[in-house]
Amino acid sequence: MDVVRRTWLGRSLGIAAALLLGSSIIHSPARAQGSDLVVFAAASLKNALDDINAQWKKETGKEARISYAASSALAKQIENGAPAQMFISADIPWMDYVEKKNLIKADTRSNLLGNRIVLIAPADKAKAIDIKPGFDLAKIVGDGRLAMANVDAVPAGKYGKAALEKLGAWDSVSAKVAQADNVRAALLLVSRGEAPAGIVYQTDAAADPKVKIIGTFPENTHPPIIYPIALTASATSPDAAAFLAYIRSAKAKPLFEAQGFSVISGNS
Repeated sequence: MDVVRRTWLGRSLGIAAALLLGSSIIHSPARAQGSDLVVFAAASLKNALDDINAQWKKETGKEARISYAASSALAKQIENGAPAQMFISADIPWMDYVEKKNLIKADTRSNLLGNRIVLIAPADKAKAIDIKPGFDLAKIVGDGRLAMANVDAVPAGKYGKAALEKLGAWDSVSAKVAQADNVRAALLLVSRGEAPAGIVYQTDAAADPKVKIIGTFPENTHPPIIYPIALTASATSPDAAAFLAYIRSAKAKPLFEAQGFSVISGNS
């Protein structure tokens, strides 16, 4: 990677990270108290889960502290002793990772939500395309960058790379990918015009009026997008089980669906 590209990427991701941190990414473990209801959740859940938390507070007077980031980063923080009471991952592998290390209460684990991955562009430059084998993504990206979450660790990035490989488009754009720490940071690169295209969840695209979906990836091009939820092994808050039940209840379902998630049967 040349100096110009490193500078561009560093500046762009720095801006995105700063904006995202300003809207509540990871709280320092040192600031959390043992009795706090601390929830670690995939960044793509922010809008829906903030709404659910607000509704739960209105009904019960109680409130969770929710930290949003890439599932990979959250899983590693849990492994390193962060005081999370609950974990909601954007894929099964990272929940498997913490379960194999006995860091969750396995009997509380379930599959909560489904999602889709989409190709987005700045709203004022969006032109719909047909995503199919052999589609010319390199032409859409041009001399710019394709914004994606980290393709080796972050679920949205892994799903996106798998889809591009299946469609035969990865090799033509792999050198042009701007990898962000999480999917919301990738979204911001497109929203701010730093990248002409990006791959995010459809729920992320719906949350930002400055971008538009220009194509949806066929579901058979990537592993199923499933969000599992579980209490952590160290969960001590008396409200943890209650909030988990609320998230899985019929009261939360319309708030998830309003953001574009599909609620998996059995969680309503």
